[in-house]
Amino acid sequence: MYPHFLTPRPTNPEAPLFIYLPGMDGTGELLSRQLEGLERGFDIRCLTIALDDLSSWEELTQQVVGLIEQALEHRPERSVYLCGESFGSCLSLKVALHAPHLVHHLILINSATAFKRHPWIYWGSYLVRPFPEPLSQWSRLGFLPFLAALNRIEADDRQALLKAMQSVSQESSIWRISLLRSLELMPQELQQIVQPTLLIAGQRDCLFPSVAEATHLADQIPGARVHVLPHSGHACLLETDVDLFDIMKTNGFAPRFVETPASPLPDGEPSPDSENVSIQTR
Repeated sequence: MYPHFLTPRPTNPEAPLFIYLPGMDGTGELLSRQLEGLERGFDIRCLTIALDDLSSWEELTQQVVGLIEQALEHRPERSVYLCGESFGSCLSLKVALHAPHLVHHLILINSATAFKRHPWIYWGSYLVRPFPEPLSQWSRLGFLPFLAALNRIEADDRQALLKAMQSVSQESSIWRISLLRSLELMPQELQQIVQPTLLIAGQRDCLFPSVAEATHLADQIPGARVHVLPHSGHACLLETDVDLFDIMKTNGFAPRFVETPASPLPDGEPSPDSENVSIQTR
């Protein structure tokens, strides 16, 4: 089965499109906690990648571009907010570079572009090998504390995260790790991204050095903003205190027809949000 878009809320053809590209699980279902906020301003789509999908970056990019074109078929003038989380951030960058005319705003959350630039992650990935399935299931359970700040996630969402992790075949997991290992995004390519870009990073991400990576990307992408979540882990969108729509408002990324975005904050000034996030501009 080819990648396709889920429509987790009733469609709103008058609103801009918000397209979510998921992490390594590929299910598209881990945006659930954010849907109530996002539907205030968007027509939401979530990419789902088949559990046994072994597509290349080029194939995935072409497939996502085709899906966006289909979603815009009857209202081609609509703005597209492309949001990628972890693995999905890499795919979002690929899509924005391949079809810049289709992407109007870019949101990257705990980007897995960090993978290749950090030797301990890169070389450690070569140690990943298939295990007997029962052992594989237990290993994913043990991996959960590295993937999320579990004390900040409700029990139902912890179960959803574990279910998503366990749903992907070992072959697909190893293949997607190999895709991250092979990813090449040169500085001159990132400098071609002219869309407003918001880089969200969890300060307590135990999987990737996400704040450092967000800063690195902001140095390459013109006009990008960095929004740091000081208490958040890698799977921050499942955390009870994280509201993606409010973060977008704070950074001037909310659709104007919904409500006036909050004014950008000066460098280093704390946000009024409950998370007391820090914001950095390039």
